[in-house]
Amino acid sequence: MISKERIKNLYRVMDGFSGKKILVLGDIIVDKFVFGKVSRISAEAPVPVVEIKEEKYMPGGAGNVVNNLWALGSEVLLCGVIGEDLVGKRLIEEFKNKGIETSGILVDSSRPTILKTRIIADHQQVVRTDKEVKNTLSEKMSKRVIEYINKVFSNIDAIIISDYGKGVINRKILGFIVNKAYKSGIPLLVDPKIEHFLLYKKVTGITPNHHEAGEAIHLKINDEKSLLMAGRKLMKRLNCQSLLITRGEEGMTLFEKKGRITHISTVAREVYDVTGAGDTVISVFALCLAVKKNSFLDAAYIANYAAGIVVGKLGTATVSIEEIKKAMKKVNRG
Repeated sequence: MISKERIKNLYRVMDGFSGKKILVLGDIIVDKFVFGKVSRISAEAPVPVVEIKEEKYMPGGAGNVVNNLWALGSEVLLCGVIGEDLVGKRLIEEFKNKGIETSGILVDSSRPTILKTRIIADHQQVVRTDKEVKNTLSEKMSKRVIEYINKVFSNIDAIIISDYGKGVINRKILGFIVNKAYKSGIPLLVDPKIEHFLLYKKVTGITPNHHEAGEAIHLKINDEKSLLMAGRKLMKRLNCQSLLITRGEEGMTLFEKKGRITHISTVAREVYDVTGAGDTVISVFALCLAVKKNSFLDAAYIANYAAGIVVGKLGTATVSIEEIKKAMKKVNRG
């Protein structure tokens, strides 16, 4: 339960989402879902034969962050790399149709657009296939990414790094954007990948789950004591302004630079699918800080409500401001 006065304040923050410009930098992924039915086993091998009924393509990775921001009414600029292929072209068209800026989506003919295909039969995932190249971007492509960031930097209100470890986020690009954001005071939020975790120094905020946070400092988080130890160590090592550790059914814990630690209980009523919940959390967290800098607790509260809604939906889902407001009213009414 939170006070009526705080709820009013959270409403005011969300009402400021519209028109905020957020730059999303990271690994662009396309999620393909193949739905079908199994009625027999193959004569060629002991595997099920899936009769395909429907196929869906959805933006994943940094693309899902973009969809979340767009659903919340903000303006989004996406910077990442796709291949010279039909999957990539289809993704750009989808974003253009939504009015999302796509000039920062760079085409690299040496790598495919990352495609994760999930084959689902009778509501059960049978197999997942990944088409990807994880190599670090070439010097030429890294330079183009930095040039794009420089071009748009003066017009953005916050930055999100969506790192899935697929090659776009490298030391050169990361060093450049962290330094530029730190000097300018623009909020920079990171959804981390474990390989780069300790490189995200001096960022505004980082949003790992408790497994990632523990792995970063070689400590298993299994109770409040280990959680607090991990959080404090990460805050010290990273010298960041905030650390929001998501903890599944245990909710979230916010660590702030001045030493304040806040445990926030989950408000999820039903959990159907946690896919993409981290993308929702960082999208909301970044937007809140774009509206009201340094208001980390307000941002964490709103992100918690958004996550509670999105895990109640199937697939990589998004959430609207009205849904968040409705959830706040419902939870705090009783």
